[in-house]
Amino acid sequence: MAVKDRVEAVLNVGLRVPSIMLLDVLYRWDVSSFFQKIQRSSLSNNPLFQYKYLALYLHYVGYILSLVLLTLPRQHLVKLYLYVLTALLLYAGHQVSRDYVRSELESGHEGPVYLEPLSMNRFTTALIGQLVVCTLCSCVMQTKRIWLFSAHLLPLVARLCLVPLETIVFINKFSMIFTGLEVIYFLASNLLVPYNLAKTAYRELAQVVEVYGLLALGMSLWNQLVLPVLFMCFWLLLFALQIYSYFSTRDQPTSRERLLFLFLTSIAECCSTPYSLLGLVFTVSFIALGVLTLCKFYLQGYRAFMNDNTMHRGMTEGITLLILAVQTGLIELQVIHRAFLLSIILFIVVASILQSMLEIADPIVLALGASRDKSLWKHFRAVSLCLFLLIFPAYMAYMICQFFHMDFWLLIIISSSILTSLQVLGTLLIYVLFMVEEFRKAPVENMDEVIYCVNGTYRLLEFLVAVCVVCYGVSETVFGEWSVMGSTIILVHSYYNVWLRAQLGWQSFLLRRDAVNKIKSLPTASNTQLEQYNDICAICYQDMNSAVITPCSHFFHAGCLKKWLYVQETCPLCHSQLKSQSPTTTVPNQDTPAANQSPAGQEETKKEQNGGASTDNGKEEKEGDNGPAMSDRETSSSSSSSGDTTAPPTRSTLQQHHLVLHLLLFPHL
Repeated sequence: MAVKDRVEAVLNVGLRVPSIMLLDVLYRWDVSSFFQKIQRSSLSNNPLFQYKYLALYLHYVGYILSLVLLTLPRQHLVKLYLYVLTALLLYAGHQVSRDYVRSELESGHEGPVYLEPLSMNRFTTALIGQLVVCTLCSCVMQTKRIWLFSAHLLPLVARLCLVPLETIVFINKFSMIFTGLEVIYFLASNLLVPYNLAKTAYRELAQVVEVYGLLALGMSLWNQLVLPVLFMCFWLLLFALQIYSYFSTRDQPTSRERLLFLFLTSIAECCSTPYSLLGLVFTVSFIALGVLTLCKFYLQGYRAFMNDNTMHRGMTEGITLLILAVQTGLIELQVIHRAFLLSIILFIVVASILQSMLEIADPIVLALGASRDKSLWKHFRAVSLCLFLLIFPAYMAYMICQFFHMDFWLLIIISSSILTSLQVLGTLLIYVLFMVEEFRKAPVENMDEVIYCVNGTYRLLEFLVAVCVVCYGVSETVFGEWSVMGSTIILVHSYYNVWLRAQLGWQSFLLRRDAVNKIKSLPTASNTQLEQYNDICAICYQDMNSAVITPCSHFFHAGCLKKWLYVQETCPLCHSQLKSQSPTTTVPNQDTPAANQSPAGQEETKKEQNGGASTDNGKEEKEGDNGPAMSDRETSSSSSSSGDTTAPPTRSTLQQHHLVLHLLLFPHL
């Protein structure tokens, strides 16, 4: 991106921030209480403040002006700010003239200015200031007619011409009136500009809606106004002003506990309106996005940005904060109560970020364990991040227990952090098992069973947590406050995180049990049959010291075939259905023909068998996508998900629902 484009992007956001600030101020402004204060003050006799409807009209004009500043195109917005800057410069020039005239009246010197050093200094200072103002105005308005902005120089010219001081006062007032007339003429000459802009904008919007629809219009405005960045900058400015106002009025140093309280109360002060709440939501989203991006970069370096995962964009945490804030009525609470509730909501958001970090780290750690990558730095980064995700959630749960009184709903809140630590522990355990298998240089026969038990344990824990959440929500709905939203959330939570999880988990268990039964029902190959077969396992490409025989007369390792049956119930080579047989069933006439044939016949039979095996292997190599040919390391790494083929796609499904919904179930807390 060129420097010009970056400057335009910064201006596009920075020039719209005052519009959000004005909307926030207008939302806070209570017209009724304002007029009550005016009536009790000395301004009650002022005609400007005698009509309440005038203030209401100003209130509406403020909203219209804010929307105009928010939606104007960047070019027109820059022009508007330049006009405002010119008006401020002219006002500053007249302020300099008025101060100069006042100082001259106080001195009483009516002679030439060059005869008195103090008068000469005042004149020189005022003249330089006025010339700077005139030059800036002409540069801002991009015109060479500098005399249009020189009316405030008239008092200085009159003083240089030895005009009496009393007359200079009238000349100063005349210069102010002349400048005001110039401004009125300029506004009158551009009176139809807002109407023409509104007419053009309405025509363009109507065309876009007619051709592309309202959704495309909304997306276009979202991208052009850069609303997420705009609201984030607005909220960060509010937060900085809040912190500055606190430290500017405090002389004593602040303790660590006081700083934490200041942090929470400042955030609470900066989310008292819908606009500031949206600013906090987008700020949290960008912070979460930054943390997840740093997590990817720490694990994979620059390669992390080549295949970016759109699932981790930080919006989940922002939406979580918004839903919880709206459901609990956050902006309607007092500052202390708001800070208390925000501490819980931010704890949930941080727990969600940690869970997203685990989703990023989990496949990378398992891939490192299952691969032959010898880079110690990669392993150190992966393991160190897992250790952080193991310790920090537990520490957060401990700290929140220290700050808040322990009860049942608090246990539900901290359960997400505890489950994150447990899931990381399971990931590390599987990683260690993979590394042990790597150092042994030989596959572990029951590795898939161990991995299935580890994954099944954490699936069971997540299921139990979901049941606890639903049970507690039902009890609160029946015996506490009932709401349509709460009941709907309970039903959705019960279906997706309890019923479907239990159903899919049971199907996974039945699938594994059927696979074990099928393997037990298949006949075991004898040593003579293995010698006659004289080939490797078509799944793992390893020699076969023992094997089972399928009904289609193919030989496989029992463990390899069992892992295959977790995926589908067909033969890996010919894809015929594998039906259960009696454990005593043997392949008929496998040994007899070989024993009764002549040596030539035996050799021919052996060639046919080897040829059939090689043909099958060739077929297997061509099939590619059918996937029966897997190395032993690949089967070991895939065994970590073999028991999860019918399980939920990610381990964070319950976590995400749990983090977003638990306060929805308990809004009175």
